[in-house]
Amino acid sequence: MAVEEIYGKAGKDPLKFWGSLAEGIYWRKKWQKIFENQPQPLRGEKGKNEFLPKIKWFVGGRLNLSENCLDRNLAERGGRPAVIWEAEPLDEKPRILTYKELFEETNKLANAFKKLGVKKGDRVAIYLPMIPEIIISMLAAARIGAVHSVVFSAFSPAALKTRLQDTGAKILITADGYWRRGRSVRLKEAADEAIKGTKINKVIVVKRMGRRVKMEKGRDFWYEDLVKKEEPSCPARSLSSEDLLFILYTSGSTGKPKGCCHTCGGYAVQAKWTGKWIFDWREGDVFWCTADIGWVTGHTYAVYSPLLNGITTLLFEGVPDFPTPDRWAKIIEKHKVTSFYTAPTVIRVFERYGLDLSHYKFKNLRLLGSVGEPMDEGAWQWYFKKVGRGKCPLVDTWWQTETGGILISSLPGIGPFKPAFAGKPFPGVKMDVWDEKGKSCPEGKEGNLVLLPPFVPAILRGIYRRPKKYFETYWELYKGKAYLTADAAYRDKDGLIRVVGRVDDVIKVAGHRLTTGEMENSLAALPEITECAVVGKKDEIKGEVPVAFVVVKKGKKTILAEEIRKKVEAQIKKTIGPIALLKEIYLVPDLPKTRSGKIMRRVLKKIFSGEPLGDLSTLANPDIVPEIKRIVESAHF
Repeated sequence: MAVEEIYGKAGKDPLKFWGSLAEGIYWRKKWQKIFENQPQPLRGEKGKNEFLPKIKWFVGGRLNLSENCLDRNLAERGGRPAVIWEAEPLDEKPRILTYKELFEETNKLANAFKKLGVKKGDRVAIYLPMIPEIIISMLAAARIGAVHSVVFSAFSPAALKTRLQDTGAKILITADGYWRRGRSVRLKEAADEAIKGTKINKVIVVKRMGRRVKMEKGRDFWYEDLVKKEEPSCPARSLSSEDLLFILYTSGSTGKPKGCCHTCGGYAVQAKWTGKWIFDWREGDVFWCTADIGWVTGHTYAVYSPLLNGITTLLFEGVPDFPTPDRWAKIIEKHKVTSFYTAPTVIRVFERYGLDLSHYKFKNLRLLGSVGEPMDEGAWQWYFKKVGRGKCPLVDTWWQTETGGILISSLPGIGPFKPAFAGKPFPGVKMDVWDEKGKSCPEGKEGNLVLLPPFVPAILRGIYRRPKKYFETYWELYKGKAYLTADAAYRDKDGLIRVVGRVDDVIKVAGHRLTTGEMENSLAALPEITECAVVGKKDEIKGEVPVAFVVVKKGKKTILAEEIRKKVEAQIKKTIGPIALLKEIYLVPDLPKTRSGKIMRRVLKKIFSGEPLGDLSTLANPDIVPEIKRIVESAHF
């Protein structure tokens, strides 16, 4: 397609555009209407006239996502790899499931579900590590019309319990354990603790480690014992386009997690085509998305999108830099990965090691991708030059759990690719940058990034059992005229969008609004710094002042701390101005991050405020928090 065909026609009539893409999905019954939004009254305070959007896509259509991922690929790709699984231990052989094998294993588990009493609409909770059974469990639930809710395997029992109680799930799938940085994680014990006080009455346990665990008779079942009795054939249930497919909880925020509800039809269409176009997938491709399937990136781009497109998805149990810093590079070479999708934080970790990558050919690698948070220019350049060898397109993608799929990214072969800019909205996606009054901001001026009607097919249909929260979070500010992403952004003269961070990551210094993302991007440009985080600290005079946490590159640590601080101050003054001068600069060995690679700035802010740090078990590196706290408390400025 020509550029005008892609962006021009899609922009003029997005509904027609999405309707044409939907033809690439197998429908049991075709839709009668592409889109509708009939807002429903919301019970609020007396006198308030509030209406909750009621968005529907492909109204009247019927399909099954498991059928689209598996059955449709059997004829042409039955013998081709659907999933390649790489274990963390180096001496353990990879496990490869062809499309036919994945189809049969999914059917067996779907039949086992039904025998355990799982019906259409029932919630199936999945608390599994990165092993093939997590994909099989999702597809099996989707096959019979059950709603899956995947909970990240590193979450604590308390975090799991909260989600189980909210969904009301009666069945949980977990494992006896898994490997994480050379250590055996006892997952079944965590699950046993979490289900107390929930409705869970059946627990399916996958044998990953082969270790002995407590099994309660009548409640706990070994996965392999259940599926070996079942037939490898199970009819896929015809579902409405608007039937609930999965509930996925947002993480990293304060208070009760939000259960984002995603439905079958619109999600299938957006998942398939964003993956196909943005990652330029071709027959025989091997795609590695490093995100855990417990996050939406894993849902859409490690499971559904690759399988909808008939390519191979690579699943890795461990972390990309263990047991050696170049494990990720070895995996790319070993499995002939053609496109690699990871987070800026992971890229900065690779860069920090100072690896010599010259002996890696990466000859099959054709495209690089980034996701998770804004990428600074330094990380962009390193990734592009050292990994992509200056030849692979680098798609820096922006989207959210709530949107189900990518909304902003440059397209391979079209571009333009500009360091630190996500790019243009995907064809058929209407986005803008608005001020608080709903007026479009001029180029270069920061504002609220918003999604405009008709929104997108995969957008969340609500927060599970919390309609008022759904309204207040996404629709209230602009009275339903736009979806509020809660991210700050600006556009350049060519219409490319740079997302600079969460709106709540804005610091007001003496009345001036400063975005922490811009300050971090400025600091990351210094050659001595591998990554950093800027947060606001309360100040009696200025209201708030910016404070920086800086990680110095390996090989640069002989430089005096005071010298680093002077360079940081000079950089901020040069690139932003004196108003943004940092009150305090802390040199730390690492930053607190989630397993998906997001820096937890809220944890850093709590260190200053004296608030309880809360449950740190969801972090990839919880031990770094007390170390940072010690550094802060012992500092003298």
